[in-house]
Amino acid sequence: MGRRDAEMLKGVLEGIVLAVLEQRSAYGYEITSWLREQGFTDIAEGTIYALLVRIEQRGLVDVEKVPSAKGPPRKVYTLNAKGRDQLSEFWETWTFLAERLEQFHHHHGRTQQ
Repeated sequence: MGRRDAEMLKGVLEGIVLAVLEQRSAYGYEITSWLREQGFTDIAEGTIYALLVRIEQRGLVDVEKVPSAKGPPRKVYTLNAKGRDQLSEFWETWTFLAERLEQFHHHHGRTQQ
């Protein structure tokens, strides 16, 4: 994947992470594992943690520190009202883009095969 793909993926990933957190609260590690299971295998764990820091700073999640048997306390992320608003905005944008891309693909993509 090129640099540009990574940039585009970052925006989409944020939406996916918000969607995951809408279903249930989760630790960063759980989110990373789940994304890997969904096929996002080449995403570095650091990318997910950086994304979680960003959404926390923007106030889209509530964070609870839960004591861990070993190591520092773990952060549990929960989507809050602001995060839900952001997520519905993401879905609107995504739907809009998906429809446009589909149109372009039908009109332009098919002719070049």
